[in-house]
Amino acid sequence: MDVVTIGETMALFTPNTTGKMRYESTYSRKFGGAESNFAIGLHRLGYQTGWISKVGKDELGEAMLAFIRGEGVDVTQVKMTQQSPTGVYFKEIRNEQDVRVYYYRAGSAASTLTPDDLDEAYIASAKYLHLTGITPALSESCYQTVMKAIEIARENHVKIIFDPNIREKLWNSKEQAHEVLMKIASQADIILPGISEARYLLGDLDVKSYAAMFIENGAKAVILKEGSKGAHFFTREEEGFVPGLEVERVIDPVGAGDGFAAGVTSGILEGLSLEKAIERGNAVGAMVTMVNGDVEGLPEMDEITRFMQKDREDVNR
Repeated sequence: MDVVTIGETMALFTPNTTGKMRYESTYSRKFGGAESNFAIGLHRLGYQTGWISKVGKDELGEAMLAFIRGEGVDVTQVKMTQQSPTGVYFKEIRNEQDVRVYYYRAGSAASTLTPDDLDEAYIASAKYLHLTGITPALSESCYQTVMKAIEIARENHVKIIFDPNIREKLWNSKEQAHEVLMKIASQADIILPGISEARYLLGDLDVKSYAAMFIENGAKAVILKEGSKGAHFFTREEEGFVPGLEVERVIDPVGAGDGFAAGVTSGILEGLSLEKAIERGNAVGAMVTMVNGDVEGLPEMDEITRFMQKDREDVNR
């Protein structure tokens, strides 16, 4: 494996029309989750990815495994359980500027992950371990699982990429979120917080101060995302800003951050500079927003190259 990731994926139901969900009676069913979105995106860019999780032994769980396996992600470390169901969420697109997501994940199969579900050799075989701040918020056992995975990675010289991906409703308090997420960030080689997430964790500061605090906390590299504007990057030796790519029409912004992380990680695995890796991440994130669905817009490498050409034609013949 190039990268192994741990987290929950859920069945995603989206109304077939825009507007308030209360008026819709027909839905399309897809799948989404930050970690599997990332794994699929990175695999499409030519890298071997593995996903560790639990799903319910139900029809949604079976369909999910078939879908993610079909996208080329290794799912041999995903366990099925009859004791808990596969999680579900709904994406309500009221209009292009108002997208709302509703989760039904309490007591889900993935929330029952424990450290015993981890295969040390599997994590040790990877170059990177990818984590988000979602998984440790699902339950105490999920938190312990993440910390055990970090321990395994550190003992086996596997580097860690951490995307805070803050979901406030999953935490009991802001103080708990701060304690856990900063603890994980201190073990990460690369962290990818959004500006709003840095503000949530560290208060109202400027970008350089955020980066300095994360680096002082233990991170080797900090990439601070500023949405469509672009991303700042900082290490102890360098810093810079990479502007985003313009998108004429945003169809669905959900999943763009996961695409960004996949693009950046692919560049790092390829040996690109942080600046060039972030350029690729910006391109992937932008492309994801142009398609409905969490993973449907994730591109392959030749599509990124074409998208980044300023003189590209509208029709590829």
